Amino acid sequence: MPQTTTSCPRCRQPVIVEVDQLFDTTADPQAKQRLLSGSVNQIRCPNCGYQGMLATPLVYHDAEKELLLTYFPPELGLPVNEQERMIGPLINQVLNRLPPEKRKAYLLRPQTMLTVDTMIERILEADGITKEMIEGQQKRIMLLQRLLSASPENRSEIIKQETELIDTDFFGIMNRLIEASMAQGDQQTAHLLAGLQQQLLNETAVGRELQSQAREAEAAIKSLQEASKKGLTREILLELMISAPTETRLSTLVGMTRSGMDYTFFQLLSERIENASDDKEKEKLIALREKLLEMTKAIDEAVNDKMQSSRKLLADILLAQDTEKALEEKLDNVDEFFIEAVKSELQEARQAGDLGKIEKLQKIGAILQKLTAPPKEIEVIENLLRAEDESAKQAVLEKNADQITPDFLSFFANLIVQAQSQQQPEATLNKLQEAYHAALRFSMMNNLKS
Repeated sequence: MPQTTTSCPRCRQPVIVEVDQLFDTTADPQAKQRLLSGSVNQIRCPNCGYQGMLATPLVYHDAEKELLLTYFPPELGLPVNEQERMIGPLINQVLNRLPPEKRKAYLLRPQTMLTVDTMIERILEADGITKEMIEGQQKRIMLLQRLLSASPENRSEIIKQETELIDTDFFGIMNRLIEASMAQGDQQTAHLLAGLQQQLLNETAVGRELQSQAREAEAAIKSLQEASKKGLTREILLELMISAPTETRLSTLVGMTRSGMDYTFFQLLSERIENASDDKEKEKLIALREKLLEMTKAIDEAVNDKMQSSRKLLADILLAQDTEKALEEKLDNVDEFFIEAVKSELQEARQAGDLGKIEKLQKIGAILQKLTAPPKEIEVIENLLRAEDESAKQAVLEKNADQITPDFLSFFANLIVQAQSQQQPEATLNKLQEAYHAALRFSMMNNLKS
């Protein structure tokens, strides 16, 4: 990234600044995130401590959304022809990077933004995020800060006053903050947020509804587990769905057993409708069939969309010059659908005898295995949870004695906080707590011996 020397706006001393003027998502997938983060072109004066953004022209390009935006700082006070002379080379870079077939009319009409904020708003708007949505999120974050700083006795009153802002989006923000705190090892903030979250779950209508949905989902999972012990058949699955008391429980059952809801399953349901003893029961079963068809259709469409998106992502990575770098940049988008796309493409490449593609796909598979391998801590914790008694736990701990460090215990504690914030079943939490206490005792005993 090029550097320039400028004068600090406060003390007028010379300061070196890294300058980033062109944000082209077609050439650099991370360009949008860098611009939105607000961390680019920052002046940090070592003399007086001033921090601010350098006044410099900016160009943003997203070929997929046909978006070309320009910004020229008005404080530079340059005439229009001089502005065009400075921004022109940046736009030429965008054009030169695109193959001729992708050079469309929007490139001839760049949109001029009056401020950096309006540029960011336009980028977010293209992603379906409106100014109202941004303002709403800011209000929710300010409310969260207010609740965290309030005394426990005042929180309930604030919750009553701001009940409209405490919705599913609010809880989503809280979950992301809890996860971020745990990832940074900030247990104090994570515990504080988790405690506030539990209070909000208990004292708000949305919170109580979320808890109800969680209980219904847990009940659905438990019913499937019980049925699996005896052998889960289509007949048993159908009975579970007919007797499901809420839509949440029904949708959970459908989501977990979609592969078993085939032609034979719906044939069984149709036979039940034909053999219904009265009109009321028949109407109920017909309504259930319609609902199940809607739910399975929605799941299938979502799966198909994910598969198409994963195939496109894989195609882009295969075209990249540096496969590993391209994969690392898109690692957040790697999921089971992407892995399935890799397997499917590899199978097709082998059938076609495409040795070059096979080599690339095998390389991607190896990189994925390396990048997505669970940390050693997870393996130790999983072994502890599988241990049947205290002696088995002790054996696991002794085998991995070098892993039972303060960092490991901190990681384990964060994992428990995360499980609590996600309303995991009590049995799961108890097993985690037991395993954690065993590891803690083991560590303390080793320290005493030392």
